[in-house]
Amino acid sequence: TQVADLGLPIILVLNMTDMAKKEGIDIDVDKLSERLGVQVVAISARNNAGLSELREAIGNATSIATQSEGADMHVLAPEAIDFVKSHIKTDNSYLALQLLHQHLPLNIFSSEDHELFEQKKKEHHFESSKLQAAETIARYRYLGTVLSGIVKDTGAARKFIFSDKLDAVLTHKVWGFAIFIAILFFIFNSIFSWSSYPMELIEYSFVWLTEFGHQHLPAGMLTDLLLDGVVAGLGGVVIFIPQIAILFAFISILEDTGYMSRVTFMMDKIMRKFGLSGKSVVPMIGSLACAVPSIMSARNIESWKDRIITIMVAPLVSCSARLPVYTLLISLVVPEKMIWGFINLQGLTLMGMYLISIFAAVIVAFIMKILIKAKEKSYFIMELPVYRMPRWSNVLYTMYEKSKTFVFEAGKVIIAISIILWVLATFGPSDRFEAIDKKYAAIEAQKDSTQISTLERDRSAEKLENSYAGILGHVIEPAIKPLGFDWKIGIALITSFAAREAFVGTMATIYSVDNDGEVATIRNKMRGARNPDTGLPVFTFATAFSLMLFYAFAMQCMSTVAIVYRETKSWKWPVIQLVYMTAMAYVASLIAYQLLK
Repeated sequence: TQVADLGLPIILVLNMTDMAKKEGIDIDVDKLSERLGVQVVAISARNNAGLSELREAIGNATSIATQSEGADMHVLAPEAIDFVKSHIKTDNSYLALQLLHQHLPLNIFSSEDHELFEQKKKEHHFESSKLQAAETIARYRYLGTVLSGIVKDTGAARKFIFSDKLDAVLTHKVWGFAIFIAILFFIFNSIFSWSSYPMELIEYSFVWLTEFGHQHLPAGMLTDLLLDGVVAGLGGVVIFIPQIAILFAFISILEDTGYMSRVTFMMDKIMRKFGLSGKSVVPMIGSLACAVPSIMSARNIESWKDRIITIMVAPLVSCSARLPVYTLLISLVVPEKMIWGFINLQGLTLMGMYLISIFAAVIVAFIMKILIKAKEKSYFIMELPVYRMPRWSNVLYTMYEKSKTFVFEAGKVIIAISIILWVLATFGPSDRFEAIDKKYAAIEAQKDSTQISTLERDRSAEKLENSYAGILGHVIEPAIKPLGFDWKIGIALITSFAAREAFVGTMATIYSVDNDGEVATIRNKMRGARNPDTGLPVFTFATAFSLMLFYAFAMQCMSTVAIVYRETKSWKWPVIQLVYMTAMAYVASLIAYQLLK
Protein backbone atom coordinates (compact mmCIF):
# COMPACT_ATOMS: atom_id res chain seq x y z
CA THR A 1 0.00 0.00 0.00
CA GLN A 2 2.94 2.35 0.56
CA VAL A 3 4.19 1.78 -2.98
CA ALA A 4 0.66 2.29 -4.25
CA ASP A 5 0.41 5.60 -2.41
CA LEU A 6 3.62 6.73 -4.15
CA GLY A 7 1.88 6.16 -7.49
CA LEU A 8 4.36 3.62 -8.85
CA PRO A 9 3.64 0.66 -11.18
CA ILE A 10 3.13 -2.50 -9.12
CA ILE A 11 3.19 -6.24 -9.51
CA LEU A 12 2.41 -7.97 -6.23
CA VAL A 13 4.41 -11.19 -5.90
CA LEU A 14 3.29 -13.76 -3.33
CA ASN A 15 6.34 -15.87 -2.51
CA MET A 16 6.57 -19.07 -0.43
CA THR A 17 3.28 -20.38 -1.75
CA ASP A 18 4.62 -23.90 -1.21
CA MET A 19 4.95 -23.16 2.51
CA ALA A 20 1.46 -21.62 2.60
CA LYS A 21 -0.02 -24.75 1.02
CA LYS A 22 1.91 -26.94 3.43
CA GLU A 23 0.58 -24.93 6.39
CA GLY A 24 -3.01 -25.14 5.13
CA ILE A 25 -3.28 -21.50 3.99
CA ASP A 26 -5.34 -20.81 0.85
CA ILE A 27 -5.15 -17.41 -0.90
CA ASP A 28 -7.65 -16.28 -3.54
CA VAL A 29 -5.17 -14.60 -5.90
CA ASP A 30 -7.79 -13.33 -8.38
CA LYS A 31 -9.91 -11.67 -5.70
CA LEU A 32 -6.81 -10.08 -4.13
CA SER A 33 -5.81 -8.68 -7.52
CA GLU A 34 -9.31 -7.29 -8.00
CA ARG A 35 -9.41 -5.57 -4.60
CA LEU A 36 -5.96 -4.01 -4.85
CA GLY A 37 -6.24 -3.14 -8.53
CA VAL A 38 -2.86 -4.64 -9.39
CA GLN A 39 -1.61 -7.86 -10.96
CA VAL A 40 -0.84 -10.57 -8.39
CA VAL A 41 1.52 -13.46 -9.19
CA ALA A 42 1.94 -16.47 -6.89
CA ILE A 43 5.43 -18.02 -6.90
CA SER A 44 7.80 -20.21 -4.93
CA ALA A 45 11.31 -18.87 -5.60
CA ARG A 46 12.84 -21.75 -3.67
CA ASN A 47 11.26 -24.29 -6.03
CA ASN A 48 11.35 -22.08 -9.18
CA ALA A 49 7.55 -22.27 -9.38
CA GLY A 50 5.70 -19.41 -11.08
CA LEU A 51 8.85 -17.63 -12.27
CA SER A 52 7.90 -17.78 -15.95
CA GLU A 53 4.55 -16.12 -15.13
CA LEU A 54 6.42 -13.47 -13.15
CA ARG A 55 8.76 -12.72 -16.07
CA GLU A 56 5.78 -12.36 -18.38
CA ALA A 57 4.02 -10.07 -15.89
CA ILE A 58 7.10 -7.86 -15.58
CA GLY A 59 7.36 -7.60 -19.36
CA ASN A 60 3.73 -6.48 -19.60
CA ALA A 61 3.65 -4.34 -16.43
CA THR A 62 1.56 -1.22 -16.81
CA SER A 63 -0.76 -1.22 -13.81
CA ILE A 64 -0.50 1.60 -11.30
CA ALA A 65 -2.46 0.86 -8.16
CA THR A 66 -4.92 3.40 -6.90
CA GLN A 67 -3.94 5.05 -3.64
CA SER A 68 -5.24 3.04 -0.70
CA GLU A 69 -8.56 4.68 0.11
CA GLY A 70 -8.86 3.06 3.52
CA ALA A 71 -5.49 4.35 4.68
CA ASP A 72 -5.38 8.03 3.73
CA MET A 73 -2.06 9.35 5.05
CA HIS A 74 -2.89 13.00 4.36
CA VAL A 75 -4.94 13.18 7.55
CA LEU A 76 -1.84 12.45 9.67
CA ALA A 77 -0.26 15.88 9.14
CA PRO A 78 -2.32 17.88 6.62
CA GLU A 79 -0.69 21.32 7.10
CA ALA A 80 2.91 20.08 6.87
CA ILE A 81 2.09 17.78 3.94
CA ASP A 82 0.32 20.56 2.02
CA PHE A 83 3.34 22.83 2.50
CA VAL A 84 5.76 20.23 1.08
CA LYS A 85 3.41 19.47 -1.83
CA SER A 86 3.33 23.15 -2.69
CA HIS A 87 7.09 23.58 -2.18
CA ILE A 88 8.19 20.70 -4.44
CA LYS A 89 5.17 20.99 -6.78
CA THR A 90 3.66 17.51 -6.43
CA ASP A 91 0.14 16.18 -5.96
CA ASN A 92 1.33 13.09 -4.07
CA SER A 93 0.57 13.42 -0.36
CA TYR A 94 2.45 10.29 0.64
CA LEU A 95 5.62 11.43 -1.16
CA ALA A 96 5.39 14.69 0.78
CA LEU A 97 4.95 12.77 4.04
CA GLN A 98 8.01 10.62 3.37
CA LEU A 99 10.11 13.67 2.55
CA LEU A 100 9.16 15.15 5.91
CA HIS A 101 10.30 11.94 7.58
CA GLN A 102 13.49 11.42 5.58
CA HIS A 103 14.61 14.61 3.85
CA LEU A 104 17.91 15.01 5.76
CA PRO A 105 19.88 12.18 4.07
CA LEU A 106 18.82 13.37 0.59
CA ASN A 107 21.21 15.45 -1.51
CA ILE A 108 18.46 16.71 -3.82
CA PHE A 109 17.60 19.50 -1.37
CA SER A 110 19.67 22.53 -0.43
CA SER A 111 20.55 23.34 3.17
CA GLU A 112 17.88 26.08 3.04
CA ASP A 113 15.26 23.48 2.05
CA HIS A 114 16.29 21.22 4.93
CA GLU A 115 16.04 24.11 7.39
CA LEU A 116 12.63 25.07 6.00
CA PHE A 117 11.30 21.51 6.33
CA GLU A 118 12.55 21.29 9.92
CA GLN A 119 10.95 24.64 10.71
CA LYS A 120 7.56 23.53 9.32
CA LYS A 121 7.79 20.26 11.26
CA LYS A 122 8.21 22.24 14.48
CA GLU A 123 5.39 24.65 13.59
CA HIS A 124 2.93 21.83 12.97
CA HIS A 125 4.18 19.53 15.78
CA PHE A 126 5.31 16.89 13.32
CA GLU A 127 6.70 13.94 15.35
CA SER A 128 8.02 11.19 13.07
CA SER A 129 7.90 8.29 15.53
CA LYS A 130 4.28 8.92 16.54
CA LEU A 131 3.14 9.49 12.96
CA GLN A 132 4.90 6.35 11.73
CA ALA A 133 3.18 4.34 14.45
CA ALA A 134 -0.18 5.86 13.48
CA GLU A 135 0.49 5.05 9.82
CA THR A 136 1.30 1.44 10.65
CA ILE A 137 -1.93 1.03 12.63
CA ALA A 138 -3.98 2.61 9.83
CA ARG A 139 -2.43 0.41 7.15
CA TYR A 140 -2.94 -2.81 9.09
CA ARG A 141 -6.55 -1.86 9.75
CA TYR A 142 -7.03 -1.24 6.02
CA LEU A 143 -5.29 -4.50 5.07
CA GLY A 144 -7.56 -6.37 7.44
CA THR A 145 -10.56 -5.29 5.36
CA VAL A 146 -8.76 -6.03 2.06
CA LEU A 147 -7.81 -9.56 3.09
CA SER A 148 -11.22 -10.38 4.55
CA GLY A 149 -12.50 -13.49 2.77
CA ILE A 150 -9.32 -13.79 0.65
CA VAL A 151 -7.06 -15.70 3.02
CA LYS A 152 -8.50 -18.94 4.35
CA ASP A 153 -6.73 -20.97 6.99
CA THR A 154 -7.84 -24.59 6.78
CA GLY A 155 -5.78 -24.98 9.91
CA ALA A 156 -5.71 -28.69 10.56
CA ALA A 157 -2.42 -29.31 8.78
CA ARG A 158 -0.59 -26.46 10.46
CA LYS A 159 1.70 -27.36 13.35
CA PHE A 160 3.90 -24.89 15.18
CA ILE A 161 4.78 -27.22 18.03
CA PHE A 162 8.21 -28.26 16.72
CA SER A 163 9.20 -24.72 15.74
CA ASP A 164 8.10 -23.32 19.09
CA LYS A 165 9.99 -25.99 21.01
CA LEU A 166 13.11 -25.36 18.94
CA ASP A 167 12.86 -21.61 19.52
CA ALA A 168 12.40 -22.19 23.26
CA VAL A 169 15.87 -23.76 23.27
CA LEU A 170 17.72 -21.77 20.59
CA THR A 171 16.57 -18.38 21.93
CA HIS A 172 16.75 -19.30 25.62
CA LYS A 173 18.48 -16.62 27.72
CA VAL A 174 21.09 -19.15 28.87
CA TRP A 175 21.07 -22.17 26.56
CA GLY A 176 20.57 -20.01 23.49
CA PHE A 177 23.89 -18.25 24.03
CA ALA A 178 25.63 -21.50 24.97
CA ILE A 179 24.47 -23.06 21.69
CA PHE A 180 25.54 -19.96 19.75
CA ILE A 181 29.05 -20.10 21.27
CA ALA A 182 29.20 -23.83 20.47
CA ILE A 183 28.22 -23.13 16.85
CA LEU A 184 30.87 -20.40 16.61
CA PHE A 185 33.49 -22.77 17.97
CA PHE A 186 32.48 -25.47 15.48
CA ILE A 187 32.79 -22.95 12.62
CA PHE A 188 36.25 -21.72 13.61
CA ASN A 189 37.42 -25.23 14.44
CA SER A 190 36.31 -26.33 10.97
CA ILE A 191 38.04 -23.39 9.29
CA PHE A 192 41.38 -24.75 10.50
CA SER A 193 40.67 -28.48 10.38
CA TRP A 194 38.94 -28.71 7.00
CA SER A 195 41.13 -26.20 5.16
CA SER A 196 44.55 -27.60 6.12
CA TYR A 197 44.96 -30.04 3.21
CA PRO A 198 43.72 -27.76 0.39
CA MET A 199 45.82 -24.91 1.80
CA GLU A 200 48.93 -27.08 1.82
CA LEU A 201 48.17 -28.16 -1.75
CA ILE A 202 47.87 -24.54 -2.89
CA GLU A 203 50.93 -23.50 -0.89
CA TYR A 204 53.18 -26.17 -2.35
CA SER A 205 51.74 -25.58 -5.84
CA PHE A 206 53.04 -22.01 -5.68
CA VAL A 207 56.38 -23.25 -4.33
CA TRP A 208 56.60 -25.63 -7.31
CA LEU A 209 55.59 -22.84 -9.71
CA THR A 210 58.32 -20.56 -8.31
CA GLU A 211 60.95 -23.32 -8.53
CA PHE A 212 59.84 -24.17 -12.07
CA GLY A 213 60.06 -20.51 -13.06
CA HIS A 214 63.55 -20.06 -11.65
CA GLN A 215 64.72 -23.22 -13.44
CA HIS A 216 63.23 -22.53 -16.87
CA LEU A 217 63.00 -18.74 -17.20
CA PRO A 218 66.10 -16.70 -18.04
CA ALA A 219 67.72 -15.21 -14.95
CA GLY A 220 67.15 -11.49 -14.69
CA MET A 221 65.19 -8.69 -13.14
CA LEU A 222 61.94 -9.42 -15.02
CA THR A 223 61.95 -13.04 -13.82
CA ASP A 224 62.58 -11.91 -10.25
CA LEU A 225 59.72 -9.40 -10.51
CA LEU A 226 57.36 -12.06 -11.85
CA LEU A 227 58.28 -14.81 -9.37
CA ASP A 228 59.28 -12.90 -6.23
CA GLY A 229 56.78 -10.09 -6.72
CA VAL A 230 53.63 -11.14 -8.60
CA VAL A 231 53.59 -14.91 -7.95
CA ALA A 232 54.60 -14.53 -4.29
CA GLY A 233 51.96 -11.86 -3.69
CA LEU A 234 49.25 -13.79 -5.53
CA GLY A 235 50.12 -16.96 -3.64
CA GLY A 236 49.58 -15.08 -0.40
CA VAL A 237 45.97 -14.46 -1.49
CA VAL A 238 45.00 -17.73 -3.16
CA ILE A 239 46.17 -19.88 -0.25
CA PHE A 240 43.31 -18.55 1.90
CA ILE A 241 40.50 -19.41 -0.53
CA PRO A 242 39.61 -22.64 1.38
CA GLN A 243 39.18 -20.75 4.65
CA ILE A 244 37.18 -17.93 3.06
CA ALA A 245 34.93 -20.49 1.31
CA ILE A 246 34.33 -22.44 4.54
CA LEU A 247 33.52 -19.26 6.51
CA PHE A 248 30.94 -18.07 3.98
CA ALA A 249 29.49 -21.57 3.61
CA PHE A 250 28.63 -21.55 7.31
CA ILE A 251 27.28 -17.99 7.18
CA SER A 252 25.05 -18.96 4.24
CA ILE A 253 23.80 -22.08 6.06
CA LEU A 254 22.97 -20.10 9.20
CA GLU A 255 21.06 -17.52 7.14
CA ASP A 256 19.21 -20.09 5.02
CA THR A 257 18.05 -22.12 8.01
CA GLY A 258 16.68 -19.03 9.77
CA TYR A 259 19.07 -19.33 12.71
CA MET A 260 20.80 -16.00 12.05
CA SER A 261 17.52 -14.20 12.73
CA ARG A 262 17.37 -15.94 16.11
CA VAL A 263 20.86 -14.67 16.88
CA THR A 264 19.70 -11.14 16.05
CA PHE A 265 16.71 -11.60 18.36
CA MET A 266 18.92 -12.83 21.24
CA MET A 267 21.48 -10.05 20.85
CA ASP A 268 18.90 -7.25 20.75
CA LYS A 269 18.34 -6.98 24.52
CA ILE A 270 22.07 -7.10 25.30
CA MET A 271 23.03 -4.59 22.61
CA ARG A 272 20.51 -2.04 23.86
CA LYS A 273 22.24 -1.90 27.25
CA PHE A 274 25.46 -0.88 25.53
CA GLY A 275 24.02 1.86 23.35
CA LEU A 276 23.28 -0.15 20.22
CA SER A 277 19.81 -0.30 18.73
CA GLY A 278 18.22 -3.65 17.99
CA LYS A 279 18.56 -2.65 14.36
CA SER A 280 22.32 -2.35 14.92
CA VAL A 281 22.58 -6.11 15.37
CA VAL A 282 22.15 -6.82 11.66
CA PRO A 283 25.03 -4.52 10.55
CA MET A 284 27.20 -5.86 13.38
CA ILE A 285 26.66 -9.48 12.35
CA GLY A 286 27.09 -8.51 8.70
CA SER A 287 30.49 -7.04 9.55
CA LEU A 288 31.76 -10.59 10.06
CA ALA A 289 31.78 -10.69 6.26
CA CYS A 290 32.54 -7.05 5.37
CA ALA A 291 32.05 -3.72 7.12
CA VAL A 292 31.28 -1.75 3.94
CA PRO A 293 27.79 -3.17 3.11
CA SER A 294 27.07 -3.39 6.85
CA ILE A 295 27.67 0.33 7.30
CA MET A 296 25.41 1.00 4.32
CA SER A 297 22.68 -1.18 5.88
CA ALA A 298 22.66 1.10 8.94
CA ARG A 299 20.56 3.53 6.87
CA ASN A 300 17.40 1.86 8.18
CA ILE A 301 18.18 2.98 11.76
CA GLU A 302 15.95 6.00 12.35
CA SER A 303 17.79 7.35 15.40
CA TRP A 304 20.76 9.50 14.35
CA LYS A 305 22.66 8.61 17.51
CA ASP A 306 22.15 4.85 17.12
CA ARG A 307 23.09 5.02 13.45
CA ILE A 308 26.33 6.94 14.13
CA ILE A 309 27.33 4.56 16.93
CA THR A 310 26.67 1.57 14.68
CA ILE A 311 28.74 3.07 11.85
CA MET A 312 31.58 3.91 14.23
CA VAL A 313 31.88 0.45 15.82
CA ALA A 314 30.95 -1.88 12.93
CA PRO A 315 34.56 -1.96 11.54
CA LEU A 316 35.79 -3.30 14.90
CA VAL A 317 34.00 -6.60 14.28
CA SER A 318 36.51 -8.90 12.60
CA CYS A 319 35.73 -9.13 8.88
CA SER A 320 36.81 -11.75 6.34
CA ALA A 321 39.82 -9.58 5.36
CA ARG A 322 41.30 -10.16 8.83
CA LEU A 323 40.90 -13.94 8.55
CA PRO A 324 44.09 -14.48 6.45
CA VAL A 325 46.11 -12.41 8.95
CA TYR A 326 44.76 -14.31 11.95
CA THR A 327 45.17 -17.76 10.43
CA LEU A 328 48.70 -17.08 9.18
CA LEU A 329 49.91 -15.82 12.56
CA ILE A 330 48.05 -18.48 14.54
CA SER A 331 49.60 -21.22 12.37
CA LEU A 332 53.06 -19.81 13.22
CA VAL A 333 52.79 -19.73 17.02
CA VAL A 334 49.89 -21.94 18.12
CA PRO A 335 50.58 -25.69 17.90
CA GLU A 336 48.30 -27.83 15.76
CA LYS A 337 47.00 -29.65 18.82
CA MET A 338 43.69 -31.24 19.76
CA ILE A 339 42.32 -30.80 23.29
CA TRP A 340 40.14 -33.65 24.61
CA GLY A 341 40.29 -35.14 21.15
CA PHE A 342 37.89 -32.72 19.43
CA ILE A 343 38.89 -29.12 20.28
CA ASN A 344 41.38 -27.68 17.81
CA LEU A 345 43.63 -25.27 19.73
CA GLN A 346 44.18 -23.13 16.62
CA GLY A 347 40.44 -22.93 15.99
CA LEU A 348 39.85 -21.98 19.63
CA THR A 349 42.41 -19.17 19.30
CA LEU A 350 40.73 -17.93 16.11
CA MET A 351 37.33 -17.85 17.82
CA GLY A 352 38.94 -15.92 20.67
CA MET A 353 40.09 -13.21 18.26
CA TYR A 354 36.57 -12.82 16.85
CA LEU A 355 35.05 -12.65 20.35
CA ILE A 356 37.66 -10.04 21.39
CA SER A 357 36.66 -7.87 18.42
CA ILE A 358 32.93 -8.15 19.24
CA PHE A 359 33.58 -7.37 22.91
CA ALA A 360 35.65 -4.32 21.92
CA ALA A 361 32.86 -3.08 19.62
CA VAL A 362 30.31 -3.37 22.43
CA ILE A 363 32.54 -1.51 24.93
CA VAL A 364 33.27 1.30 22.45
CA ALA A 365 29.53 1.56 21.71
CA PHE A 366 28.82 1.94 25.43
CA ILE A 367 31.40 4.76 25.70
CA MET A 368 29.91 6.52 22.66
CA LYS A 369 26.43 6.14 24.14
CA ILE A 370 27.64 8.30 27.05
CA LEU A 371 29.59 10.80 24.93
CA ILE A 372 27.07 11.39 22.12
CA LYS A 373 24.00 13.26 23.31
CA ALA A 374 20.67 12.70 21.57
CA LYS A 375 17.07 12.15 22.67
CA GLU A 376 15.87 10.00 19.78
CA LYS A 377 14.94 6.38 20.27
CA SER A 378 14.63 3.62 17.71
CA TYR A 379 12.45 0.54 17.84
CA PHE A 380 13.20 -2.88 16.45
CA ILE A 381 10.54 -5.26 15.19
CA MET A 382 11.35 -8.40 13.24
CA GLU A 383 9.56 -11.53 12.12
CA LEU A 384 11.36 -14.78 12.82
CA PRO A 385 11.35 -16.82 9.59
CA VAL A 386 10.36 -20.46 9.63
CA TYR A 387 13.12 -23.03 9.98
CA ARG A 388 14.21 -24.54 6.68
CA MET A 389 16.84 -26.83 5.31
CA PRO A 390 19.53 -24.77 3.57
CA ARG A 391 19.55 -24.66 -0.22
CA TRP A 392 22.84 -26.33 -1.05
CA SER A 393 22.95 -24.73 -4.48
CA ASN A 394 22.74 -21.34 -2.77
CA VAL A 395 25.47 -22.32 -0.28
CA LEU A 396 27.78 -23.45 -3.09
CA TYR A 397 27.09 -20.30 -5.10
CA THR A 398 27.84 -18.13 -2.05
CA MET A 399 31.13 -19.98 -1.51
CA TYR A 400 32.08 -19.46 -5.15
CA GLU A 401 30.99 -15.82 -5.35
CA LYS A 402 32.63 -14.73 -2.10
CA SER A 403 35.87 -16.58 -2.92
CA LYS A 404 35.94 -15.01 -6.38
CA THR A 405 35.30 -11.56 -4.90
CA PHE A 406 38.08 -12.08 -2.36
CA VAL A 407 40.59 -13.15 -5.01
CA PHE A 408 39.75 -10.48 -7.58
CA GLU A 409 39.14 -7.55 -5.24
CA ALA A 410 41.93 -8.29 -2.78
CA GLY A 411 44.12 -9.74 -5.54
CA LYS A 412 44.15 -6.52 -7.57
CA VAL A 413 45.29 -4.51 -4.56
CA ILE A 414 47.81 -7.10 -3.38
CA ILE A 415 49.40 -7.66 -6.80
CA ALA A 416 49.79 -3.90 -7.27
CA ILE A 417 51.29 -3.57 -3.79
CA SER A 418 53.53 -6.61 -4.39
CA ILE A 419 54.97 -5.11 -7.58
CA ILE A 420 55.60 -1.73 -5.93
CA LEU A 421 57.05 -3.44 -2.88
CA TRP A 422 59.33 -5.67 -4.97
CA VAL A 423 60.74 -2.56 -6.66
CA LEU A 424 61.26 -0.83 -3.31
CA ALA A 425 62.82 -3.97 -1.80
CA THR A 426 65.10 -4.64 -4.79
CA PHE A 427 66.48 -1.16 -5.30
CA GLY A 428 68.09 1.29 -2.92
CA PRO A 429 70.59 4.16 -2.78
CA SER A 430 73.41 3.24 -5.18
CA ASP A 431 76.16 4.19 -2.75
CA ARG A 432 74.82 1.78 -0.12
CA PHE A 433 74.43 -1.10 -2.57
CA GLU A 434 77.93 -0.51 -4.02
CA ALA A 435 79.44 -0.51 -0.53
CA ILE A 436 77.68 -3.81 0.27
CA ASP A 437 78.88 -5.42 -2.99
CA LYS A 438 82.49 -4.31 -2.34
CA LYS A 439 82.31 -5.56 1.24
CA TYR A 440 81.14 -9.04 0.27
CA ALA A 441 83.44 -9.25 -2.76
CA ALA A 442 86.39 -8.75 -0.42
CA ILE A 443 85.04 -11.35 2.02
CA GLU A 444 84.35 -13.90 -0.75
CA ALA A 445 87.94 -13.63 -1.97
CA GLN A 446 89.08 -14.90 1.42
CA LYS A 447 86.49 -17.69 1.83
CA ASP A 448 86.22 -21.13 0.25
CA SER A 449 83.36 -22.19 -2.04
CA THR A 450 81.47 -23.98 0.74
CA GLN A 451 80.80 -20.65 2.46
CA ILE A 452 79.65 -18.75 -0.63
CA SER A 453 75.95 -19.64 -0.19
CA THR A 454 75.99 -18.30 3.37
CA LEU A 455 77.63 -15.09 2.17
CA GLU A 456 75.04 -14.70 -0.60
CA ARG A 457 72.25 -15.04 1.95
CA ASP A 458 73.89 -12.42 4.18
CA ARG A 459 74.43 -10.09 1.19
CA SER A 460 70.77 -10.46 0.16
CA ALA A 461 69.58 -9.72 3.70
CA GLU A 462 71.81 -6.65 4.02
CA LYS A 463 70.71 -5.30 0.63
CA LEU A 464 67.05 -5.71 1.60
CA GLU A 465 67.68 -3.86 4.84
CA ASN A 466 69.32 -0.99 2.91
CA SER A 467 66.73 -0.91 0.10
CA TYR A 468 64.10 1.80 -0.13
CA ALA A 469 61.61 -0.55 1.55
CA GLY A 470 64.13 -1.28 4.31
CA ILE A 471 64.80 2.41 4.85
CA LEU A 472 61.04 3.06 5.10
CA GLY A 473 60.68 0.20 7.57
CA HIS A 474 63.54 1.48 9.71
CA VAL A 475 61.99 4.97 9.80
CA ILE A 476 58.89 3.68 11.62
CA GLU A 477 60.67 0.90 13.56
CA PRO A 478 61.29 3.01 16.72
CA ALA A 479 57.53 3.61 17.01
CA ILE A 480 56.55 -0.05 16.59
CA LYS A 481 59.46 -1.78 18.35
CA PRO A 482 57.69 -1.53 21.77
CA LEU A 483 54.87 -3.57 20.17
CA GLY A 484 57.31 -6.36 19.27
CA PHE A 485 57.40 -5.49 15.57
CA ASP A 486 60.53 -5.26 13.42
CA TRP A 487 61.01 -3.14 10.30
CA LYS A 488 59.71 -5.89 7.99
CA ILE A 489 56.43 -6.04 9.90
CA GLY A 490 56.42 -2.24 9.76
CA ILE A 491 56.37 -2.36 5.96
CA ALA A 492 53.40 -4.74 6.10
CA LEU A 493 51.58 -2.38 8.47
CA ILE A 494 52.00 0.48 5.99
CA THR A 495 50.75 -1.51 2.98
CA SER A 496 47.85 -2.88 5.04
CA PHE A 497 46.30 0.56 5.31
CA ALA A 498 45.21 0.03 1.69
CA ALA A 499 43.67 -3.35 2.59
CA ARG A 500 44.22 -5.56 5.64
CA GLU A 501 44.78 -8.73 3.64
CA ALA A 502 47.78 -7.03 1.97
CA PHE A 503 49.72 -8.10 5.08
CA VAL A 504 50.05 -11.65 3.78
CA GLY A 505 51.08 -10.60 0.27
CA THR A 506 53.57 -8.11 1.71
CA MET A 507 55.21 -10.69 3.95
CA ALA A 508 55.32 -13.15 1.03
CA THR A 509 57.06 -10.57 -1.17
CA ILE A 510 59.53 -9.44 1.51
CA TYR A 511 60.53 -12.98 2.41
CA SER A 512 60.78 -13.90 -1.28
CA VAL A 513 63.18 -11.02 -1.97
CA ASP A 514 65.14 -11.87 1.20
CA ASN A 515 66.03 -15.42 0.17
CA ASP A 516 69.08 -17.63 -0.01
CA GLY A 517 68.17 -19.24 -3.31
CA GLU A 518 66.08 -21.91 -1.62
CA VAL A 519 62.36 -21.76 -2.32
CA ALA A 520 60.09 -22.40 0.68
CA THR A 521 56.52 -21.69 1.75
CA ILE A 522 55.74 -18.31 3.26
CA ARG A 523 54.85 -19.94 6.59
CA ASN A 524 58.15 -21.83 6.73
CA LYS A 525 60.08 -18.66 5.87
CA MET A 526 58.34 -16.67 8.58
CA ARG A 527 58.67 -19.51 11.07
CA GLY A 528 62.43 -19.60 10.45
CA ALA A 529 62.95 -15.82 10.63
CA ARG A 530 65.33 -14.77 13.42
CA ASN A 531 65.98 -11.50 15.19
CA PRO A 532 69.57 -10.53 14.23
CA ASP A 533 70.17 -8.95 17.66
CA THR A 534 68.89 -11.77 19.88
CA GLY A 535 68.91 -14.79 17.60
CA LEU A 536 65.37 -15.58 18.78
CA PRO A 537 62.42 -16.17 16.41
CA VAL A 538 60.86 -12.97 15.08
CA PHE A 539 57.37 -14.39 15.41
CA THR A 540 57.01 -15.38 19.06
CA PHE A 541 53.59 -15.81 20.67
CA ALA A 542 53.88 -12.32 22.20
CA THR A 543 54.67 -10.72 18.82
CA ALA A 544 51.98 -12.66 16.96
CA PHE A 545 49.26 -11.91 19.53
CA SER A 546 50.29 -8.24 19.61
CA LEU A 547 50.11 -8.13 15.81
CA MET A 548 46.70 -9.83 15.73
CA LEU A 549 45.35 -7.30 18.22
CA PHE A 550 46.69 -4.46 16.07
CA TYR A 551 44.90 -5.85 13.01
CA ALA A 552 41.76 -6.51 15.06
CA PHE A 553 41.41 -2.88 16.12
CA ALA A 554 43.20 -0.71 13.53
CA MET A 555 41.31 1.03 10.73
CA GLN A 556 43.18 -0.49 7.79
CA CYS A 557 40.61 -0.28 5.02
CA MET A 558 40.34 2.74 2.75
CA SER A 559 37.01 1.47 1.40
CA THR A 560 35.54 1.68 4.90
CA VAL A 561 36.85 5.22 5.38
CA ALA A 562 35.28 6.23 2.06
CA ILE A 563 31.90 4.65 2.86
CA VAL A 564 31.77 6.24 6.33
CA TYR A 565 32.37 9.64 4.70
CA ARG A 566 29.64 8.96 2.15
CA GLU A 567 27.12 7.80 4.75
CA THR A 568 27.78 10.61 7.25
CA LYS A 569 28.44 13.31 4.62
CA SER A 570 31.30 14.64 6.72
CA TRP A 571 35.02 13.98 7.21
CA LYS A 572 34.54 14.43 10.96
CA TRP A 573 33.37 10.88 11.67
CA PRO A 574 35.82 8.93 9.47
CA VAL A 575 38.72 10.97 10.92
CA ILE A 576 37.53 10.29 14.49
CA GLN A 577 37.12 6.62 13.59
CA LEU A 578 40.59 6.40 12.06
CA VAL A 579 42.21 8.11 15.07
CA TYR A 580 40.43 6.17 17.82
CA MET A 581 40.84 2.78 16.14
CA THR A 582 44.55 3.34 15.42
CA ALA A 583 45.17 4.56 18.99
CA MET A 584 43.20 1.63 20.38
CA ALA A 585 45.20 -0.82 18.25
CA TYR A 586 48.53 0.67 19.33
CA VAL A 587 47.71 0.67 23.06
CA ALA A 588 46.24 -2.86 23.00
CA SER A 589 49.27 -4.22 21.13
CA LEU A 590 51.68 -2.40 23.45
CA ILE A 591 50.05 -3.80 26.59
CA ALA A 592 49.79 -7.33 25.16
CA TYR A 593 53.42 -7.50 24.04
CA GLN A 594 54.86 -5.99 27.22
CA LEU A 595 52.88 -8.46 29.36
CA LEU A 596 53.62 -11.55 27.26
CA LYS A 597 57.22 -11.06 26.15
